[in-house]
Amino acid sequence: MFNGILIEKDEQGYRADLKPLTEADLPEGDVTIDVQFSTLNYKDGLAITGKGPVVRQFPMVPGIDLVGTVKESSSNEFSQGQQVLLNGWGVGEKHWGGLAQQARLSSDWLIPLPSKITPQQAMTVGTAGYTAMLCVIALEKHGITPTSGKVLVTGANGGVGSFAISILAKLGYQVVASTGRMEESDYLTALGASEIIDRASLSEAGRPLAKEQWAAAIDSVGSHTLANVCAGLKYGGTVAACGLAQGMDLPASVAPFILRGITLAGIDSVMRPKADRLEAWERLAEVINELQLEKIQTVIGLSEVVETAEQLMAGKVQGRVVVDLNL
Repeated sequence: MFNGILIEKDEQGYRADLKPLTEADLPEGDVTIDVQFSTLNYKDGLAITGKGPVVRQFPMVPGIDLVGTVKESSSNEFSQGQQVLLNGWGVGEKHWGGLAQQARLSSDWLIPLPSKITPQQAMTVGTAGYTAMLCVIALEKHGITPTSGKVLVTGANGGVGSFAISILAKLGYQVVASTGRMEESDYLTALGASEIIDRASLSEAGRPLAKEQWAAAIDSVGSHTLANVCAGLKYGGTVAACGLAQGMDLPASVAPFILRGITLAGIDSVMRPKADRLEAWERLAEVINELQLEKIQTVIGLSEVVETAEQLMAGKVQGRVVVDLNL
């Protein structure tokens, strides 16, 4: 027997509870894992609270991230006792995820845990930090360097935003953080932001072209915010778009694209090829000890997950939530 968060939907309604489970309950897969740590992401919050159509089938164990030790494997790629890492691949949506003490998964979805990263560090980073690194790599591949100019990060207090600021600052970029929580500016400054702006300046309908302010941006907000970010990029700038916290619409103009030659780079972290995952995690391993993880993480146990998910959806959670499966 082991414990996990189980989401159910039936005639009694939609609910998520901490429940005892057995190995016989686990779905198919060629690797069974003793999960050490998972996370609570925005998508997990949507799934647990039922505030978004994330879960594709029921019952479901949420948790789009996990790290743990291989218990059993019929895969030639992974062996018993090896530490492995997973982000995305529809886990926690259509295949049982990381918010249970055991998971059974496809070996195609796993990568080895980098030797320089501890299991808890890996989940402090999680999909948020991994996505942030994918965004940074995208900016680099489009020629953005620390000498290019300021880099804007929207949704700065969230998981992706927090890591984007920390990684960019570590790499020598001048970071502008956009937030709706100006009272938490000290947190963003501690991560490495050199300037803080109120998200209200970006969240309403704006001009097709605005003053050139930023060489690049990492946006996890979408909608009017992303449109205004594009309008404010300098000539040849790039924005890496990875989220839709404000909305999935894009009420933008072609003007920044055809008059300033900007690039909108879409960042998908869920179905990313394994080679890209390995590159991102190798880069993260290089800077992991320089990132201020203690400022970004909050550690909870399984029994606290449902309540914390409600707080997350209410915008009351800062940074990253790490779930210790043994608490």
